[in-house]
Amino acid sequence: DYTFYTDWMWTSFVVFSISQSTMLAVGAIYYMLFTGVPGTATYYATIMTIYTWVAKGAWFALGYPYDFIVVPVWIPSAMLLDLTYWATRRNKHAAIIIGGTLVGLSFPLFNMVNLLLVRDPLEVAFKYPRPTLPAYMTPIEPQVGKFYN
Repeated sequence: DYTFYTDWMWTSFVVFSISQSTMLAVGAIYYMLFTGVPGTATYYATIMTIYTWVAKGAWFALGYPYDFIVVPVWIPSAMLLDLTYWATRRNKHAAIIIGGTLVGLSFPLFNMVNLLLVRDPLEVAFKYPRPTLPAYMTPIEPQVGKFYN
């Protein structure tokens, strides 16, 4: 169970950092460039944060530990993106390059600090062992050819 909680920790941190910072930067810059509304990235990040809190509550209701889902810290990186857009309003390419770089560098940093606050995975693994399937759902070996002797 310890490996269940730790095996994919570093891999998922890297994959989620790349995918979620890209999702934030591309989605928010796309919307800001076509609407011209600064503050959009922070709004977008707030919605994603609320959505993840709902998902966290759903997993917790299913009996998983509270720390099983860690809510990413989108909002500070989004605020940097909004500030960049505001500062480079005349140059859209600068907003994309500088804002995207700031998000890409700050998002993993904020989330690493966030992950340091999570309880020890070994403690979690012993308190919440993985549930086993009930007997009626346990797969059985197929009995093909049993009566053909």
